Amino acid sequence: MAEITRVPIQPIAKGSLTKLWLGVAAAIALGAGIAWAAVPAGVTVDTVQAGTGVNPGESDVLFVKYTGKLADGTVFDEWAPPPIPVEGFFPEGSPLFMGNVVPGFREGAMKMQKGGKYVMEIPASKAYGDAPPPGSQVPANADLTFDVELIDFMSEEDFQRRLQALQQVMQMQQERQGGAPGGQPGGAMPPSAQPVPMPQPAPPPQQ
Repeated sequence: MAEITRVPIQPIAKGSLTKLWLGVAAAIALGAGIAWAAVPAGVTVDTVQAGTGVNPGESDVLFVKYTGKLADGTVFDEWAPPPIPVEGFFPEGSPLFMGNVVPGFREGAMKMQKGGKYVMEIPASKAYGDAPPPGSQVPANADLTFDVELIDFMSEEDFQRRLQALQQVMQMQQERQGGAPGGQPGGAMPPSAQPVPMPQPAPPPQQ
């Protein structure tokens, strides 16, 4: 019977084991780096002035002052004061429904706090992508930047209750003006007393 030649396992030289583990760790780190680099850039929110309290929920109504800009600094959208007085009913700023904005704006807003000021960077993949709104200044596949001040936020139910209360008060004021609604010939209401329509901002915020 032929004798099997035995190949002994050579002992690992002193210090080689440490080098082996370092090599394995480096390979793992390199693989993780490649995997991380393959992940698309996400929404970033830089705090200019810290706010306080809890963060908005995904179905809340925000009241914000904002400016939307392209990468070259072109302003494509910004907030405007409401056309009628709403003091005592709604906070200052433009009302934005979280369900009506692009995913990136909603994602970033959920990291904000009341009273805070922020700079939000939204990649095109989480903004309009290759299909911006018709007539918009936003080109296809454009990254967006928003300067945002979160004045306040509330639930949509709370917003609806306040809206109804405001409309009732305005209706009472119209009736006190006498005769036809609004005191205008033929029952026409003056522009400043028209019932408040439900805001429908286009995503990202467009009034």
